[in-house]
Amino acid sequence: MADTPRRFNNKQSAAEAVLAEFAHLHLHTEYSLLDGMGRSNEYAARALELGIKHLAVTDHGVMYGAMDWYRTALASGLHPIVGVEAYLAEGSARARERKSYHLLLLAENEQGYRNLLKLSSLAQLEGFYYRPRVDLDMLAEFGSGIIATSACLGGPVANNFLHHQPELARDYAGKLAEIFGPDRFFIELQDHGLAEQTRVNVDLIALAQSLDLPVVATNDVHYCLQEDAAAQELLVCIQTNTTLNDPKRLKSESDQFYLKSPEEMSRLFKDVPQAVTNTIRIAEMCSLDLDFRGYHLPEFPVPGDHTPDTFLEGLCQEGAMRRYGHMTGDVADRLAYELSVIKGMGFANYFLVVWDFIRFAREQGILVGPGRGSSAGSIVTYALEITALDPLHHDLIFERFLNPSRISMPDIDIDFADDRRTEVIDYVIQKYGNDHVAQIVTFGTLAAKAAVRDVGRAMGRSFGETDRVAKLIPVGPGITIANALVKVPELLAMYKSDDAVRELIDSARKVEGIARHASTHAAGVVISRDPLVQHVPLQRAGGKSEGDVTTQFPMAQLEEIGLLKMDFLGLRTLTVLGKAVALLRASGHDISLENIPFDDPKAYQLLQRGETTGVFQLEGGMTSRMTVDVAPERFEDLVALMALIRPGPMAMAPDYIARKHGKTVIEYIHPDVEPILSETFGVALYQEQVIRIANVLAGFSMAEGDGLRKAMGKKLPAEMAKYRDRFLAGCEERGITKRLATDIFAMIERFAGYGFPKAHSAAYAVIAAQTAYLKANFQVEFMAALLSSEIGNTDRIVALMAECRRAGVAVLPPSINHSGVEFGVEKLENHAAAVRFGLAAVKNVGESAVRAIIDRRAEQPAQTFATLGSLCEAIDWSSVNKRAVESLAKSGALDELGQRGAVLSGLDGAVSAAQKRQRASARGQMDLFGVASSDSPTAAPPIFSAVTRRQLLEWERELLGTYMSDHPLTEIFQNLGKHNGRDSVSEVAQLEERAVGSPVRLIAMVSSVRRIATKANRTMAVAICEDLSGRVDTVLFPDTFDRFGELLSDGAILDVRGRLDRRGEQLQIVCETVSNDLSAIQSAEDTSDSIAIHFQPAVDSWGEIRAMQQVDEILKRHEGQCVVVIVVPAGQQAVRHLKSRNRRVEWSRELEAELHSVPGVVTAELISAEGSRLAS
Repeated sequence: MADTPRRFNNKQSAAEAVLAEFAHLHLHTEYSLLDGMGRSNEYAARALELGIKHLAVTDHGVMYGAMDWYRTALASGLHPIVGVEAYLAEGSARARERKSYHLLLLAENEQGYRNLLKLSSLAQLEGFYYRPRVDLDMLAEFGSGIIATSACLGGPVANNFLHHQPELARDYAGKLAEIFGPDRFFIELQDHGLAEQTRVNVDLIALAQSLDLPVVATNDVHYCLQEDAAAQELLVCIQTNTTLNDPKRLKSESDQFYLKSPEEMSRLFKDVPQAVTNTIRIAEMCSLDLDFRGYHLPEFPVPGDHTPDTFLEGLCQEGAMRRYGHMTGDVADRLAYELSVIKGMGFANYFLVVWDFIRFAREQGILVGPGRGSSAGSIVTYALEITALDPLHHDLIFERFLNPSRISMPDIDIDFADDRRTEVIDYVIQKYGNDHVAQIVTFGTLAAKAAVRDVGRAMGRSFGETDRVAKLIPVGPGITIANALVKVPELLAMYKSDDAVRELIDSARKVEGIARHASTHAAGVVISRDPLVQHVPLQRAGGKSEGDVTTQFPMAQLEEIGLLKMDFLGLRTLTVLGKAVALLRASGHDISLENIPFDDPKAYQLLQRGETTGVFQLEGGMTSRMTVDVAPERFEDLVALMALIRPGPMAMAPDYIARKHGKTVIEYIHPDVEPILSETFGVALYQEQVIRIANVLAGFSMAEGDGLRKAMGKKLPAEMAKYRDRFLAGCEERGITKRLATDIFAMIERFAGYGFPKAHSAAYAVIAAQTAYLKANFQVEFMAALLSSEIGNTDRIVALMAECRRAGVAVLPPSINHSGVEFGVEKLENHAAAVRFGLAAVKNVGESAVRAIIDRRAEQPAQTFATLGSLCEAIDWSSVNKRAVESLAKSGALDELGQRGAVLSGLDGAVSAAQKRQRASARGQMDLFGVASSDSPTAAPPIFSAVTRRQLLEWERELLGTYMSDHPLTEIFQNLGKHNGRDSVSEVAQLEERAVGSPVRLIAMVSSVRRIATKANRTMAVAICEDLSGRVDTVLFPDTFDRFGELLSDGAILDVRGRLDRRGEQLQIVCETVSNDLSAIQSAEDTSDSIAIHFQPAVDSWGEIRAMQQVDEILKRHEGQCVVVIVVPAGQQAVRHLKSRNRRVEWSRELEAELHSVPGVVTAELISAEGSRLAS
């Protein structure tokens, strides 16, 4: 076994130490995803330890880490070499042939680097088939400035020798030498102790001599230290979804793929010394000096008589006149100042680009957010309608956004309605060219909890073993396994006492933080003056063969090389607001987001009650409780609340709340501080307040104040010391004693550590105010819009339906004749409004099918379908399939066409007849009367079996995600409400408010059960349990499962007790006991008399609904103590008993007469608590 890198000096001679010099030219970082393990900084540090001066990074088929390595190496005093281990197609890269070889490419100079960018992009965009591939023609076109080597055993030369095809190996070597030149193509030799390499190296050396080609020695480095080999194998198992004990897994036969010392490499290749010295020769040939100064901003086309600066100035003056009605005083001064700064920094084009695509969005009716981040502090962005907040009125500071003393690109992030964001990106692509615009790559990493879970799986550990460790790791930004061991005593105790846990954690720490996969940044878009490939390699989204074009460099690196990065964020709340406003306008309300007031009393009362479901940023347990505690009464309170819910400022929440409610005396450290801090009751919440204090008390310019804020926020000691001296001197000049000035500096230093940008808080407070206003004043429309925005998210639909029940908002079932595509609003006969379930929310149907059906519905008499036959006849069966209609029927959407069982029984015949007619019509086979020869579509449906209530409910839950006509738990929860059991039972919707580890009791129905075999060959289970308010995962570990597992079945209603836990972001219950004995609840019958109202069989469900509404209106006028029971025939001998949850009435002959007047009511009778009839 070779010596470990840290000990090799013990076995080398003095001569070797003097003579050994080596450059590693074949090296993989973590960006050879789940294959390479080393990070750039680790490789740099290790290279310095080993005395290595030159190092190349050559990741598999990508250049993700090229810029990271270039900057890291330079900062470490190393010579960076940028390269890639490309995949070479056997034929054309555009052909769909799977076989490919490896080929090492190194940038000799800037031209070679630019060509690597092009080759890497071509491989991804045009040559991707399983892998991103180049071909010989591409290499011939873009091979200038590149040094190539024949790579590893997977290379075109070595691989053909390995497979006994020497002529093919020789042919590839000759072609590559011709492309790159005989002095820039090297035959690569490797020795990792593999027998195949030993054999092939003989052939490679002989070939090199025969063709007069140079040889070069490399180590195929995949990790930094030899001891990392085991962790790298785990990474490969994670990549291939296998375990270490899988005999078929992709396995390395060597632990030699580490960063070896020059001496180790010299000893390995002592018989071919020129292979070692050629590494230095290549390294010295590679001289890459990249200039990242300047920006590559796109050129916005301005009218011929304008420059970008003058055109921007004109737009701003026009916009300021629209906003303010004048161009004098503070408005003129602020605008002139900001424009001068923008001109001096050369960013006019930037603002014009942003103005243009936001103008496009508004013209197309795409909702744009009021602003985000510090950009809301600019009067230029306000005048251009990029932002919606007046920075003068809200005292927002421009320098927090753009500081003239610190040259950096502006950063304007924009929110768009999430369902139309791509339209704006498409506009930008069309405007500047698809080779100038791309989305941005981002990398998912193995965070602490994920590292433990992935490594545990790769090690073959059971779910239970891994989960008990992973669940102890806290969730939150910056959490590492190391600090989890410090913060969680139970985890540390397990680590110390359990060898298996220690092995798991130590292995996970090795791979923690490593890049796991590439994906597309949720918002980032880059726009360039030149074709992007001149500056950055490109790929398809996520490194796949299809999808949007993205960069290979992540966001931070794009900014460093001077490219314009913008965030086009899709904000679902804007979509909700747009849908709600559209619903209101459709019903005659004159409303727009721009005219929603920020001082509506009903909106603030709603927030004070904590009814925050659907309110932007304030929904959820902690934020909802904070909202109640703050009790906002005005817009400024809402702005403060937006800051207080953030992790940093949250520490000041108790002080702020106490001061706001008069429980603490408000004191100011200096009189001049009071005007600055009074809006937040003496608490400095905002970064702008720190800047303002430095300006007023110490005479700092706003730019200097922002510099102070940044130094304090980032805790830069040298910078803070400089600013401290300047601050104390400025205060002294203004008559403030040094002692007081020191205290003031300490105060703002403390505040600056957690301060939040007021501009961002204020912008988001606008959206919060808009959602609160709509929910408080137009709850039905708002909930319909909210439900529409969550179509496809079953858990969220369930939670929102529970919110509708809580708020008294009626939700009508899906209807083939009354539903739209999405959730809508429908007026009832009593003029109240209700939400109507959208047809696109029915599973298995699809939006395109729904639109096709609704289009045909509009062509029908009275714009409704009268029968199943007329529906099937009208449907275009090339756009709609039978399964979609069957799903609509099972969900209850076709109940107006007949009882559900009848509709389903007749569906096959009706569909078959309609399809036959349509096919005949298409062929022109019509009879004399213009009707295709077929069975009549309106033929009587066949005899059908009654559908049970349980079956109806199961269909509703399956297809709608929730129950509509009833819920299996309704009666149980009614009984809980009558007796004392309710207090001890939690609802799923309330769990977010509970602390992890707290005891929980649920009365819930099992939706599904997943049984899992543990490593010890025992069974555990995860059951999804639901109540009337939502769903939650319930975990039964083996001991618990052994005792209660037999009770778990779909549809079982159980009494579940356990403790609240959290896995990642998701709450779960760790179950301790389960019971199916609900007799204590179910036997707790009401002792009140009841009124039974019997209905005749309904012709259609719509008629039944109208009758129910009429009955409900009558019952409202006769309040009393009697329970109401509705008895409805449900097919043949079956009946449904529906017990009212909220309505109690007083029996009288007048009531009886009114009920009998309702069409469909057969009889109404008074029943005693014991069950005897008292009156009818």
